[in-house]
Amino acid sequence: MSLVACAGSTPPPTQGAAPDLAGTSWRLVEIRGSDDKTQTPDDKAKYAIEFGADGHLSARIDCNRGVGTWRSSGPGQVRLGPLALTRAMCPPGSLQDRIVRDWDFVRSYVIKDGHLFLALMADGGIYELEPIAEENP
Repeated sequence: MSLVACAGSTPPPTQGAAPDLAGTSWRLVEIRGSDDKTQTPDDKAKYAIEFGADGHLSARIDCNRGVGTWRSSGPGQVRLGPLALTRAMCPPGSLQDRIVRDWDFVRSYVIKDGHLFLALMADGGIYELEPIAEENP
């Protein structure tokens, strides 16, 4: 695994400030840029993030998988830590490069109408995600 988005040091994960994220799983619906252009995944299942209750996370970003940390210092605030990500070459049209580039710039979130919206700093864009339903055995 390679380390991606490792700018600066990341404080240890904390929990409690974002109980509505802890233990949840989401998949990407769309990315809305600051220019109001949108990008949608060809397959939502290829773009997912799971927020562990312990401050760790796991992610699927197209043909790659990764693990990292997350923390929240207050309501509506979230920071994603460095992501250890596999480095497979994804097919043309992949949103992987965009997501990896934006990863370190996620600063806030809101859950509205059952969807998670992750906002980038400086009005850089919004990621909309929907919950991943639990599968019944």
